Amino acid sequence: MPETVSPGEVAHTLTHDHGHERRAELIEIGEAIVLAFVAIATAWSGYQTARWDGRQAELYSISSKNRALATQASTRSGQERLYDNSTFGLWLQAQAQGDTADQKLFERRFRLEYRPAFAAWLKLNPFENPKAPPGPMFMPQYRNAAAVQAAGYNRLANAAFEKGTDARETADAYLRNTVLLATVLFLTALAQKFKLRRVRVGLLVLSGILLVIGLGFVIAYPRA
Repeated sequence: MPETVSPGEVAHTLTHDHGHERRAELIEIGEAIVLAFVAIATAWSGYQTARWDGRQAELYSISSKNRALATQASTRSGQERLYDNSTFGLWLQAQAQGDTADQKLFERRFRLEYRPAFAAWLKLNPFENPKAPPGPMFMPQYRNAAAVQAAGYNRLANAAFEKGTDARETADAYLRNTVLLATVLFLTALAQKFKLRRVRVGLLVLSGILLVIGLGFVIAYPRA
C-alpha cells in the first residue's frame, strides 16, 4: 500500500523549502551588494592612485626646476662674492700705496648692494680700530641678492619634494587599499562556489568586514 503523507508533513516540507530558498536569496542579495560596493571602491581607489602618482610627478618636477634655479643663483652668488672680494682687495692695495685715484676708481666699480656695507665699514675707522670686522663682507649691511634668491629656491624645492613624497605615500596607501578590495572580490567570488550555507555565509561576513575596512580607508584618505 502507498505510504500516506499527512497534510502537516506537506506543510512543514513546503515551509522548510521556502525558508531555505529565502535564505539563499538573501545570501545572493548580500553578495551582490558586496560586489557592487567593491567595484565602486576599487575603481575610486585606482583613480586616486593614478591622480596622486601624477601629483607626485608634478611636484618632483617643480622641485627639480627650483633646485636647478637655486644652483644657478648660488653660482652667481659665488661669482659676485669673488668679485666683491677682488675689488676690495685692489682697493686695499691702492689705499696702502696712498693712490687715491685708484681708490676712487675701485669704489666706483663696487656693486650697488656692496656699497652700503663698505660705507658702514669705513665709519668704524677700520685701520685704527682693532675691533672692526676684517672687511665689508663681514658687516651686517652686506647683502647678496643672489644668495637670498638661492636660499628661496632651495626652500621651494624642499617644500615641493616633501609634498611629492606625501603624494607618493598617499598613492601607495590607495594602492594597498585596492589590493584589500581585490581580496574582498576574491572571497565573495569564492563563496559563490560553495553549496554549504554556513561556509558561504562565513565567507560573505568576512568579505563584508574587509569591505567596511576598505571603505573606511577610502573615506579617510585625502582626495586628489
